[in-house]
Amino acid sequence: MSPHRPGCHSEGPPAARPAAAATIHTCPMHPEVRRDGPGSCPICGMALEPLAPAAGGEPDPEIAVMQRRLWIGLILTLPVFLIAMADLIPPLRRLRTSLGGAVAWSQLVLATPVVLYCGWPFFVRAWDSIRFRALNMFTLIAGGTGIAWLYSAAATVAPGIFPEAFRSHGEVPVYFETAAVITVLVLVGQVLELRARGRTGAALRALLDLAPPTARRIGADGSEEDVALVLVSPGDRLRVRPGGRVPVDGVVLEGRGAVDESMVTGESIPAEKGPGDEVIGGTLNGTGSFIMRAERVGEETLLARIVQLVSEARSSRPPIQRLADRVSSVFVPVVLLVALITFVAWSVLGPAPRMAHALLAAIAVLIIACPCALGLATPMSILVGTGRGAAAGVLIRDAESLQLLERVDTLVVDKTGTLTEGKPEVTTIVSTLMPEHDLLRLAASLERGSEHPLADAIVRGALGAGLAPAGVTGFESHPGGGVAGTVEGRRLALGTAAFVSGGSPAADGLEEHARALRSEGQTVLHAAIDGAHAGLFGVADRIKPTARRSLDVLRRDGLRVLMLTGDNRLTAEAVARRLGIEEVRAGVSPLEKAEIVRALRSEGAVVAMAGDGINDAPALAEADVGIAMGTGADIAKETAPVTLVRGDLDGILRTRRLGRAMMANIRQNLTFAFAYNILCVPLAAGVLYPVFGLLLDPMIASAAMSLSSLTVIGNALRLRRIRL
Repeated sequence: MSPHRPGCHSEGPPAARPAAAATIHTCPMHPEVRRDGPGSCPICGMALEPLAPAAGGEPDPEIAVMQRRLWIGLILTLPVFLIAMADLIPPLRRLRTSLGGAVAWSQLVLATPVVLYCGWPFFVRAWDSIRFRALNMFTLIAGGTGIAWLYSAAATVAPGIFPEAFRSHGEVPVYFETAAVITVLVLVGQVLELRARGRTGAALRALLDLAPPTARRIGADGSEEDVALVLVSPGDRLRVRPGGRVPVDGVVLEGRGAVDESMVTGESIPAEKGPGDEVIGGTLNGTGSFIMRAERVGEETLLARIVQLVSEARSSRPPIQRLADRVSSVFVPVVLLVALITFVAWSVLGPAPRMAHALLAAIAVLIIACPCALGLATPMSILVGTGRGAAAGVLIRDAESLQLLERVDTLVVDKTGTLTEGKPEVTTIVSTLMPEHDLLRLAASLERGSEHPLADAIVRGALGAGLAPAGVTGFESHPGGGVAGTVEGRRLALGTAAFVSGGSPAADGLEEHARALRSEGQTVLHAAIDGAHAGLFGVADRIKPTARRSLDVLRRDGLRVLMLTGDNRLTAEAVARRLGIEEVRAGVSPLEKAEIVRALRSEGAVVAMAGDGINDAPALAEADVGIAMGTGADIAKETAPVTLVRGDLDGILRTRRLGRAMMANIRQNLTFAFAYNILCVPLAAGVLYPVFGLLLDPMIASAAMSLSSLTVIGNALRLRRIRL
């Protein structure tokens, strides 16, 4: 059956929608369904959930409603059940005998609110399934409980309308306990399902709760006040005190602090933050106090983006879900047909009372075949798995990428920012006239006046070593050559060998060092003091500490690794040698990167692309699975379906482990759900009755149906404990 799928906000009467902006709710199985508030999916009947969890962990109103219905149903169903079981309990048997004809009436009074009030949501969902031509599990539940209640009510109010085929010992049997108990059991399953789904967003809500509710804002006149976080704007100056949390993403302007960034980096040692350093909203400042400038607020902060990305992934479905959707689309009509055949077969061939047995068997088929386990199999694994990934620094925008990731056989990696740190650092110092730290201090004093990236590396190297630069006079900049100036009374030059020595060659020893450093991909800066060659600096982009280990593991796993970079071949090959990468393509443009990825895919390779920059975005979009470094450009993170918050290749290993675990979990759930229905429907239809005289009671069928759903939920929750 091809269901009519309503568009955005198409469900529910307009009057039911709040006038103000409300939280958008969606269906885990059918993300195209949107509604301004809680409710049920008109396609599958599953309870809708918020598109993104809210901070504070407020209780889900849907759970509260279902729990209230459950408790009312449980209280009223217990005496109905005891009356039905009276034949097995002597004191109750005597009570039932004394009540006589009032037994059925008492059951009618008690069971009616259970079925018609407590179970009312199931009838609403069943009607929606018919209205939208999308038969689902609630079609079967409402059909089974509704038929049992209607039949029993008619048998109580007007027993004379029933022929002899419906009678047992002269009376028409009633099944109020069946309708009531099934309703309560389904309510139990709904409450447990809602609770389990609520726990899957707990990690995201915990992240949102890390952001403090207020921020200490500094006014233009220097006054300070605590304001609500929603009132903070980009450019505001904020004070972060010792023991306080950083309110939003920004940059330190004054002061210093030791900030615990373990929620983002996983590093337990606090990071020292000073002027110019970036800080992340929600991280904890331990010691020290600093003033920061707000850069990204509200939905632009890292915390908010994490929640947004994971929420999008929770609403996406991998291709394996399409199999479950196709099966479900024909499953319910088939079950209805089987129930009809069962009823006819028992009414013709069954023992007396034939019609009573036929009704009981047909209801059991409807109840036990409810495809709730089949419907939960994929979305529950996605909900739990993406939450687990977020806690490990792996943000998954599209669940389809996980299914593709386990089949990836080729990994294409960018160099700068992916394999390396993405910023040049001083890696080698060779000094012939003075101690190395003195030469570094003098060079940093000179380079403070330059805007060249290599100059910044020299200055950062000196500051990192605790060296204080001195003043400079007579600063000169010579494009293509270098810089010169007077520091502490000495004339200092820094740049190419020809520039610093006036055209004369460097000493043999220094030139040999320079050649060796260039062969390793380092950029060499020569230094001269008062016209004499004084040494040189090797500047390079450091390789990330985890890169070699991660690539070794991926290669052992059978992946082909290819480096694509716009950098020069000498530097690229030097990095590739240190990382054991055999295939390197250097000097390629962004469009050429995308063309290479496209060519690999046309050859039959399943390609994952890892990058961090704007120049990587086309290739990330072209790959089967794009993997963006969380430390890179926004366009890369927006393009790729997978983002690694920590920006290291260990994240690829974690993502592959998560993908394999999630797909294995989904397969386990689908296998169980399919096997359950294949085995249990014939049992409910009564195939064992001719041999063993066993007929499955609808109450047992309902318990088995609920147990199958809980098994799927429990199996999915195991993903919360996997090691990544």
